[in-house]
Amino acid sequence: MLVEREYNVVIHQYINNGYYIVLDVNSGSVHVVDPVVYDAVQAVSELVGELESPRSLSREEQEEVLSRLTPKYSISDIHEALEDIQELIDSEQLLTKDIYRDFVMDFKKRKTVVKALCLHIAHDCNLACRYCFAEEGEYHGRRALMSYEVGKKALDFLIANSGNREHLEVDFFGGEPLMNWDVVKRLVEYGRSREEECHKKFRFTLTTNGVLLNDEIMDFCNREMSNVVMSLDGRKEINDKMRPFRKGAGSYDLIVPKFQKFARSRGQKDYYVRGTFTRNNLDFADDVLHFADLGFEQMSIEPVVADPSEDYAIKEEDLPAILAEYDRLAVEYIKRKKEGRGFNFFHFMIDLKAGPCVAKRMAGCGSGTEYLAVTPWGDLYPCHQFVGNEDFLLGNVDTGIVNTDVRDAFKLCNVYAKEKCRECFARFYCSGSCAANAYNFSGSINGTYDIGCEMQKKRIECAIMIKAALASD
Repeated sequence: MLVEREYNVVIHQYINNGYYIVLDVNSGSVHVVDPVVYDAVQAVSELVGELESPRSLSREEQEEVLSRLTPKYSISDIHEALEDIQELIDSEQLLTKDIYRDFVMDFKKRKTVVKALCLHIAHDCNLACRYCFAEEGEYHGRRALMSYEVGKKALDFLIANSGNREHLEVDFFGGEPLMNWDVVKRLVEYGRSREEECHKKFRFTLTTNGVLLNDEIMDFCNREMSNVVMSLDGRKEINDKMRPFRKGAGSYDLIVPKFQKFARSRGQKDYYVRGTFTRNNLDFADDVLHFADLGFEQMSIEPVVADPSEDYAIKEEDLPAILAEYDRLAVEYIKRKKEGRGFNFFHFMIDLKAGPCVAKRMAGCGSGTEYLAVTPWGDLYPCHQFVGNEDFLLGNVDTGIVNTDVRDAFKLCNVYAKEKCRECFARFYCSGSCAANAYNFSGSINGTYDIGCEMQKKRIECAIMIKAALASD
């Protein structure tokens, strides 16, 4: 249920797992209420909308609410609900003004710095995942491994373009980065050698399919990698159908024991087992729970984003089943947490007290400006999903960013530049979502991927409900 006022969604209300939840979109305040307050909030918000500043509800407004809610509730219960609502309005936790849109112009003018690079250390892979947007690591081009010299220039570019920012992030990505492991190690060593003199600190991460994992690699990662992403799709039959070797054999039996050992060696933190679900496993909650039963405590599973012509692509008619599956997973997530055998699911982890800064709430990952992808030959793209699309080539590590038109387009990409985001309660949680998905499905980075949006909204609703359920225990 959405209540809209011109430019803005003011209140989002929903019932999930027996909890009546009211979200004040602009302040981020979440209220778990009883049915009478829930209905009274709906009535008040329809009458009042966004408030420029707190004010008392008029007698006429209160009488209108009374007329709408009687005889469903008693007059005394409605008056009590109105008192509660007025208290929330006075404390600026309900029907609040959107202060973020006041930052839009300053946000557009701000000087951005590069804070993160996705190094395509290997445009090659030893698996043949059916849904891979990188085309077995080739990214619409040729197989290649990044040289140490190119990687070194990339790190120098990051240092030179990071301004006063101290903490810098570098993700070793592919294809499969372990196919170029010696260069990974040398680049980590080089980055560390520059930290003190440049007053920088590198946060290195790695994404791997696990095929080449061994004890030496695990030990190095445990010393140097702040986070590791391990790719696995869940149950054996699901994983092996979508993540086979090039000759067709499944990868599950080889990589699961390695991943289990790796997760234990990292103390069950600073990693994610990350899967992809497709139309073949709309019961993906079972794959998440399979991760947990294997002993993993940090996990994520993402919906495939694919051309609709693919047989495994998620379609609009799949949404009811998918949304119900998130609800089912949320209930089991709560149950296991309360039983002391809980796990962390990325999309259910939400910070309702602090959360990201204003810039991140409005523009998300910063692709094209703060976050860039680097190909094996040193070309710069807005992110890994744009690699190979020459329209989005920004420059290279030798010249820096020369295509400033594309950079500026990304700089102006935020939730207020996207018409559908302005009308969505989830805008400050998803920050406009993925620019690449938006472009691929709408033709514009300021568009949206509507199927993905529906899933994102459901995940946010579940995450908030989980907070309520665990807080009430």
